[in-house]
Amino acid sequence: MPETPDTGEVPQLTFGQRVQRARTRTGRTRAYVADVMGHSEEWVKAIERGTIAMPRLPKLLRLAQVLGVEDIAELTGDDRIAAASFTKAEHRQLPVVKQALNKHQLAAVDRPAEPVEVLDARLRQAWKLWHAAERPASRRDLGEGNRTRIGRLLPALLADTRHAARTLEGADRRRALMAQAEAYHLAQLFLSFQPAPDLIMLTGDRAMTAAQDADSPRAIAAAAWYVNHVHRDAGEAAEARVELAEQAAALLPDTEDPESIARRGLLYLAVALSYAKTGQAGDAWRYWDKADAAARRLGDDYAHPWLIFGRGIVGGYAITMHNDLVQPGKALEVADALNLRQIPSATRRSYHLIETARAHGLLNEGAAVVSYLQRAHRESPETIQFNLYTRSALPGLVTSGPRMVREDAEELARELGVPV
Repeated sequence: MPETPDTGEVPQLTFGQRVQRARTRTGRTRAYVADVMGHSEEWVKAIERGTIAMPRLPKLLRLAQVLGVEDIAELTGDDRIAAASFTKAEHRQLPVVKQALNKHQLAAVDRPAEPVEVLDARLRQAWKLWHAAERPASRRDLGEGNRTRIGRLLPALLADTRHAARTLEGADRRRALMAQAEAYHLAQLFLSFQPAPDLIMLTGDRAMTAAQDADSPRAIAAAAWYVNHVHRDAGEAAEARVELAEQAAALLPDTEDPESIARRGLLYLAVALSYAKTGQAGDAWRYWDKADAAARRLGDDYAHPWLIFGRGIVGGYAITMHNDLVQPGKALEVADALNLRQIPSATRRSYHLIETARAHGLLNEGAAVVSYLQRAHRESPETIQFNLYTRSALPGLVTSGPRMVREDAEELARELGVPV
């Protein structure tokens, strides 16, 4: 009996099966797709087996291009593509922060600069507000979240640190430039997971420039940590990220003071995350071990006052690394042993709970996904509101998750403003 030619849609196929069909039809290997996509072969295998959900639109379009697929419907079939899966939420204060970042003060300002001690005190308060637990949110109002707090402070902080860096001289100018770099770090955090990729890159570059102008290895190390996050999320080359982190680590003095140990450990963690993102497990865990050793040198109770480096986040980011390496079972083993109280930051605790939910999602454990997302919401509503995994997972859980959790998923989506 002659074979029936493959002439079109096969509605019963899953997204993963469609990806595999397109790949094998064009003779592309998993290794080739993985290399071009910047992932591991395990990631491609997980996509095809359905243990990783359909990626967001930018990566989906890139995958279609790599597979030689002209019509994206050939991969998605009749699956509903929720806009919430591919779009980022916009904070109501984003326009104000955009204006502050794009504003240039060319004329001389007829006022003295604030003393650097005052700027430092304002930054310490701002970091406390970013990491602090949020007020309880009502069903329709997310209340005083971390982004809301920082969004209000940023315009003045950016203007005043810029003015101080232009006005002061000598050692005070260097300190003002370090303060300016921190203000840009706060701006990066405010902008993260919002539709402003150009501003995120801009703040990363400006923070690094200010740190270099201050000639401060510590400031450069912090800037390299945040630039790594920006470039990793944007899919920039892993080699450049790794080189930047290693160069910044080499600038730090080889001393036993906690600041140097913490910032060097943070840069080791940045390298580990970069390697995990591209599926290079051996290198990833080699650098994670270095970060863990630095955290252990600082002691179980240590956490950097605003970078939050310590045993807690080193353990927490191991969950992310296992997820990126498509090892959800190992991610959950780490999560079970993680002591969240070692992380004195509600935003970081919420993030690591979301990553635990992601591990359960890789295992198709919908009830656990919703449970951990609810815990993350209690820790920091605005952190979970702007998280891309949350926004992509909830619509699917509402429409096709286990029947027992659909109502909870819908309620959480409604509170976060995620369209379903």
